[in-house]
Amino acid sequence: MQATPLTVLVTTWNEAENLPGCLESVRWADDLLVVDSGSSDATVEIARRFGARVVTHPYESAARQKNWALPLAGRAWVLILDADERVTPELASEIRAVVARDGPLDGYFVRRRSSFLGREICHCGWDRDRVLRLFRAGRASYDDRLVHETLQLDGRAACLGAPLLHHTYRSFSEYLDKLERYTARGAADLRAAGRRASVWALVTRPPARFLRMYVLQRGWLDGVHGLLLFTLSATSVWLVYARLF
Repeated sequence: MQATPLTVLVTTWNEAENLPGCLESVRWADDLLVVDSGSSDATVEIARRFGARVVTHPYESAARQKNWALPLAGRAWVLILDADERVTPELASEIRAVVARDGPLDGYFVRRRSSFLGREICHCGWDRDRVLRLFRAGRASYDDRLVHETLQLDGRAACLGAPLLHHTYRSFSEYLDKLERYTARGAADLRAAGRRASVWALVTRPPARFLRMYVLQRGWLDGVHGLLLFTLSATSVWLVYARLF
Protein backbone atom coordinates (compact mmCIF):
# COMPACT_ATOMS: atom_id res chain seq x y z
CA MET A 1 0.00 0.00 0.00
CA GLN A 2 1.41 3.37 -1.01
CA ALA A 3 1.94 5.79 1.87
CA THR A 4 -0.41 8.77 2.03
CA PRO A 5 1.20 12.26 2.04
CA LEU A 6 -0.24 13.25 5.41
CA THR A 7 1.27 14.40 8.71
CA VAL A 8 -0.25 12.64 11.73
CA LEU A 9 0.45 14.67 14.87
CA VAL A 10 0.29 13.02 18.30
CA THR A 11 1.26 14.76 21.55
CA THR A 12 2.38 12.47 24.36
CA TRP A 13 3.39 12.16 27.98
CA ASN A 14 3.88 8.64 29.39
CA GLU A 15 1.66 7.01 26.74
CA ALA A 16 3.56 3.73 26.35
CA GLU A 17 0.35 1.73 26.87
CA ASN A 18 -1.77 3.67 24.38
CA LEU A 19 0.67 4.78 21.71
CA PRO A 20 1.29 1.47 19.85
CA GLY A 21 -2.39 1.05 18.96
CA CYS A 22 -2.65 4.68 17.88
CA LEU A 23 0.38 4.60 15.57
CA GLU A 24 -0.50 1.16 14.21
CA SER A 25 -3.84 2.56 13.04
CA VAL A 26 -2.09 5.23 10.92
CA ARG A 27 0.85 3.28 9.49
CA TRP A 28 -0.46 4.21 6.02
CA ALA A 29 0.52 7.89 6.57
CA ASP A 30 4.04 8.79 5.44
CA ASP A 31 4.78 11.37 8.16
CA LEU A 32 4.22 10.50 11.82
CA LEU A 33 5.12 13.33 14.20
CA VAL A 34 5.19 12.68 17.96
CA VAL A 35 5.69 15.68 20.26
CA ASP A 36 6.65 14.45 23.72
CA SER A 37 6.72 16.48 26.93
CA GLY A 38 9.29 14.48 28.89
CA SER A 39 7.94 10.94 29.19
CA SER A 40 9.65 8.70 31.73
CA ASP A 41 8.33 5.46 30.23
CA ALA A 42 8.97 3.87 26.81
CA THR A 43 6.85 6.37 24.85
CA VAL A 44 9.73 7.84 22.85
CA GLU A 45 11.24 4.43 22.04
CA ILE A 46 7.85 3.16 20.83
CA ALA A 47 7.35 6.21 18.62
CA ARG A 48 10.75 5.75 17.00
CA ARG A 49 10.07 2.06 16.48
CA PHE A 50 7.09 3.07 14.35
CA GLY A 51 9.30 5.39 12.31
CA ALA A 52 7.88 8.59 13.81
CA ARG A 53 9.74 11.88 13.99
CA VAL A 54 10.07 12.63 17.71
CA VAL A 55 10.60 16.09 19.14
CA THR A 56 10.40 17.21 22.76
CA HIS A 57 8.83 20.38 24.12
CA PRO A 58 7.98 21.46 27.70
CA TYR A 59 4.26 21.13 28.41
CA GLU A 60 2.14 24.21 29.13
CA SER A 61 -1.27 23.09 27.91
CA ALA A 62 -2.67 20.76 25.26
CA ALA A 63 -3.57 23.72 23.02
CA ARG A 64 -0.15 25.37 23.25
CA GLN A 65 1.65 22.05 22.75
CA LYS A 66 -0.23 21.37 19.53
CA ASN A 67 0.03 24.94 18.27
CA TRP A 68 3.78 24.80 18.81
CA ALA A 69 3.95 21.55 16.82
CA LEU A 70 1.73 22.50 13.87
CA PRO A 71 4.46 24.41 11.96
CA LEU A 72 6.53 21.22 12.05
CA ALA A 73 4.02 19.37 9.87
CA GLY A 74 5.79 18.20 6.75
CA ARG A 75 2.79 17.56 4.51
CA ALA A 76 -0.06 19.57 2.99
CA TRP A 77 -2.68 17.85 5.17
CA VAL A 78 -2.58 17.25 8.93
CA LEU A 79 -4.45 14.73 11.10
CA ILE A 80 -4.35 15.28 14.87
CA LEU A 81 -4.82 12.32 17.21
CA ASP A 82 -4.60 11.66 20.92
CA ALA A 83 -2.66 8.57 21.94
CA ASP A 84 -5.84 6.85 23.16
CA GLU A 85 -7.57 7.23 19.77
CA ARG A 86 -7.64 4.77 16.88
CA VAL A 87 -8.39 5.39 13.20
CA THR A 88 -10.70 2.67 11.90
CA PRO A 89 -9.97 1.09 8.49
CA GLU A 90 -13.09 2.77 7.11
CA LEU A 91 -11.98 6.18 8.35
CA ALA A 92 -8.48 5.56 6.97
CA SER A 93 -9.99 4.95 3.53
CA GLU A 94 -11.97 8.19 3.71
CA ILE A 95 -8.96 10.22 4.81
CA ARG A 96 -6.75 8.75 2.08
CA ALA A 97 -9.42 9.65 -0.50
CA VAL A 98 -9.72 13.23 0.80
CA VAL A 99 -5.97 13.78 0.67
CA ALA A 100 -5.70 12.27 -2.81
CA ARG A 101 -8.63 14.32 -4.11
CA ASP A 102 -7.41 17.59 -2.52
CA GLY A 103 -10.78 19.22 -3.16
CA PRO A 104 -12.10 22.68 -2.24
CA LEU A 105 -12.68 22.05 1.47
CA ASP A 106 -10.09 22.99 4.09
CA GLY A 107 -11.03 20.67 6.95
CA TYR A 108 -13.08 17.70 8.07
CA PHE A 109 -14.83 16.73 11.26
CA VAL A 110 -14.88 13.09 12.33
CA ARG A 111 -17.43 11.23 14.42
CA ARG A 112 -15.88 9.96 17.64
CA ARG A 113 -17.07 6.81 19.39
CA SER A 114 -15.83 6.81 22.99
CA SER A 115 -15.60 4.05 25.56
CA PHE A 116 -15.49 4.34 29.36
CA LEU A 117 -14.02 1.56 31.54
CA GLY A 118 -13.91 -0.67 28.47
CA ARG A 119 -17.51 -0.13 27.30
CA GLU A 120 -18.72 2.15 24.52
CA ILE A 121 -20.98 4.97 25.72
CA CYS A 122 -23.80 5.42 23.21
CA HIS A 123 -25.85 8.22 24.79
CA CYS A 124 -25.49 11.27 27.11
CA GLY A 125 -24.25 13.47 24.26
CA TRP A 126 -21.21 11.30 23.55
CA ASP A 127 -23.15 9.84 20.62
CA ARG A 128 -23.15 13.28 18.96
CA ASP A 129 -19.42 13.92 19.45
CA ARG A 130 -17.83 15.52 16.37
CA VAL A 131 -14.24 16.77 16.38
CA LEU A 132 -12.29 18.71 13.77
CA ARG A 133 -9.10 16.73 13.23
CA LEU A 134 -8.20 16.69 9.51
CA PHE A 135 -7.24 19.98 7.83
CA ARG A 136 -4.90 21.70 5.43
CA ALA A 137 -1.60 22.67 7.00
CA GLY A 138 -1.57 26.32 8.01
CA ARG A 139 -5.37 26.67 8.03
CA ALA A 140 -6.14 25.81 11.67
CA SER A 141 -4.94 26.39 15.24
CA TYR A 142 -6.23 25.85 18.76
CA ASP A 143 -7.79 28.49 20.98
CA ASP A 144 -5.66 29.26 24.04
CA ARG A 145 -7.43 27.32 26.79
CA LEU A 146 -5.98 24.99 29.42
CA VAL A 147 -8.66 22.30 28.93
CA HIS A 148 -11.30 21.46 26.35
CA GLU A 149 -9.36 23.26 23.63
CA THR A 150 -11.08 23.72 20.27
CA LEU A 151 -9.46 23.68 16.84
CA GLN A 152 -10.38 26.80 14.87
CA LEU A 153 -10.43 26.45 11.07
CA ASP A 154 -9.87 29.22 8.56
CA GLY A 155 -12.01 27.82 5.76
CA ARG A 156 -14.85 25.46 4.94
CA ALA A 157 -15.36 22.03 6.50
CA ALA A 158 -17.50 18.91 6.15
CA CYS A 159 -17.91 15.75 8.23
CA LEU A 160 -16.55 12.34 7.32
CA GLY A 161 -18.79 9.32 7.75
CA ALA A 162 -16.57 6.68 9.38
CA PRO A 163 -15.78 6.81 13.11
CA LEU A 164 -12.72 7.53 15.18
CA LEU A 165 -12.44 5.27 18.24
CA HIS A 166 -11.60 6.85 21.59
CA HIS A 167 -10.54 4.53 24.43
CA THR A 168 -10.90 6.96 27.29
CA TYR A 169 -10.47 6.15 31.01
CA ARG A 170 -9.80 2.43 31.19
CA SER A 171 -9.73 2.43 35.01
CA PHE A 172 -10.84 4.51 38.00
CA SER A 173 -7.22 5.23 38.87
CA GLU A 174 -6.68 6.76 35.42
CA TYR A 175 -9.77 8.96 35.83
CA LEU A 176 -8.78 10.10 39.32
CA ASP A 177 -5.23 10.81 38.20
CA LYS A 178 -6.49 13.18 35.49
CA LEU A 179 -9.24 14.66 37.67
CA GLU A 180 -6.75 16.66 39.74
CA ARG A 181 -5.09 18.26 36.72
CA TYR A 182 -8.22 18.86 34.64
CA THR A 183 -10.29 20.49 37.37
CA ALA A 184 -7.42 22.81 38.31
CA ARG A 185 -7.03 23.87 34.69
CA GLY A 186 -10.80 24.20 34.23
CA ALA A 187 -10.99 26.57 37.20
CA ALA A 188 -8.05 28.56 35.79
CA ASP A 189 -9.83 28.92 32.44
CA LEU A 190 -12.98 30.22 34.14
CA ARG A 191 -10.97 32.63 36.24
CA ALA A 192 -9.13 33.92 33.16
CA ALA A 193 -12.50 34.49 31.47
CA GLY A 194 -13.65 36.64 34.41
CA ARG A 195 -16.03 34.05 35.88
CA ARG A 196 -16.65 33.95 39.61
CA ALA A 197 -17.97 31.09 41.72
CA SER A 198 -20.96 31.25 44.05
CA VAL A 199 -22.68 28.96 46.51
CA TRP A 200 -25.52 28.72 43.99
CA ALA A 201 -23.15 27.36 41.34
CA LEU A 202 -21.65 24.86 43.78
CA VAL A 203 -25.11 23.59 44.70
CA THR A 204 -26.85 23.56 41.31
CA ARG A 205 -24.30 22.93 38.56
CA PRO A 206 -23.21 19.39 39.53
CA PRO A 207 -26.76 17.93 39.75
CA ALA A 208 -27.72 19.83 36.60
CA ARG A 209 -24.83 18.13 34.75
CA PHE A 210 -25.92 14.73 36.05
CA LEU A 211 -29.59 15.24 35.11
CA ARG A 212 -28.75 16.53 31.65
CA MET A 213 -26.49 13.59 30.81
CA TYR A 214 -28.39 10.84 32.62
CA VAL A 215 -32.02 11.84 32.01
CA LEU A 216 -32.36 14.39 29.19
CA GLN A 217 -29.69 12.75 27.00
CA ARG A 218 -30.84 9.24 27.97
CA GLY A 219 -27.61 8.21 29.63
CA TRP A 220 -29.55 5.70 31.73
CA LEU A 221 -29.54 3.47 28.63
CA ASP A 222 -25.79 2.97 29.16
CA GLY A 223 -26.47 1.07 32.39
CA VAL A 224 -24.04 0.99 35.29
CA HIS A 225 -21.19 2.36 33.17
CA GLY A 226 -23.35 5.37 32.37
CA LEU A 227 -24.28 5.89 36.01
CA LEU A 228 -20.62 5.82 37.04
CA LEU A 229 -19.60 8.18 34.24
CA PHE A 230 -22.26 10.80 34.97
CA THR A 231 -21.63 10.71 38.71
CA LEU A 232 -17.93 11.30 38.12
CA SER A 233 -18.70 14.04 35.58
CA ALA A 234 -20.91 15.83 38.10
CA THR A 235 -18.15 15.48 40.69
CA SER A 236 -15.64 17.07 38.33
CA VAL A 237 -17.99 20.03 37.80
CA TRP A 238 -18.24 20.48 41.57
CA LEU A 239 -14.45 20.38 41.92
CA VAL A 240 -13.97 23.01 39.19
CA TYR A 241 -16.33 25.44 40.94
CA ALA A 242 -14.98 24.58 44.39
CA ARG A 243 -11.49 25.47 43.17
CA LEU A 244 -12.80 28.64 41.57
CA PHE A 245 -14.61 29.54 44.80
